[in-house]
Amino acid sequence: MSKNILVLQHIPIETPGYILDLMIEDKINITTIELDEGEKIPTNLSDFDAMFCMGGPMDTWMEESYPWLKEEKEKIKYFVVDLQKPYLGFCLGCQLLGEVVGGEVKKSNPPEIGILDVQMHKSHQSDMLFCDYKSNIKALQWHSYEVTNLENNKDVTLIASSNTTKYQIFKYKNNAYGIQFHIEIKNDTVSQWGCVPEYEKALNDTLGDGALNKFDAEAKSCMADMNLNAEILYKNFKKIL
Repeated sequence: MSKNILVLQHIPIETPGYILDLMIEDKINITTIELDEGEKIPTNLSDFDAMFCMGGPMDTWMEESYPWLKEEKEKIKYFVVDLQKPYLGFCLGCQLLGEVVGGEVKKSNPPEIGILDVQMHKSHQSDMLFCDYKSNIKALQWHSYEVTNLENNKDVTLIASSNTTKYQIFKYKNNAYGIQFHIEIKNDTVSQWGCVPEYEKALNDTLGDGALNKFDAEAKSCMADMNLNAEILYKNFKKIL
């Protein structure tokens, strides 16, 4: 029987990317909700086998500007905590998960943008999704906020960190994962995202004016390894569906 996956998006160009291509190949039933365009999250969440929550130019605390964030947090919490169903959150989706399980989202100092190192902790060796990862990987980062203060939640396991961001990968119990970096990227991702004003400003403020072309070239040079990591994640994620 084909699986049903709900995808929450916050801007049309931030899709599951390369992982979406893999899901289409597997004939997964995908329901995409474009929250920024006023689409509503379904009420029948128990009908879905998993939820993906993507990135976006807004931040978790911007409920006044984006009122739908409040309901989104409630639905994520219900899906993850009450239904205990599989969840993958990328960038903003990682931060939303962190907030609903008791953490805080705070401004990164400095912002983390570029192709940067992520180090796995020993916990990854026994993890269902990340056990096949190398101990150090290259990953695309493009964020100015991050998850903090999850240390007191005994249901949270830290899986990976970077020099700047502690919670690069964490899991809640054994069903929900927050991934701060962008594992889903494709060859055209950086050039597309560079057209989003908020992303362009963060990039130029961090790496200097005109950094997009260099960033794009560096991402493409590492794409094969990053896509392989996406394949590993997807292959293992299917095992918990």
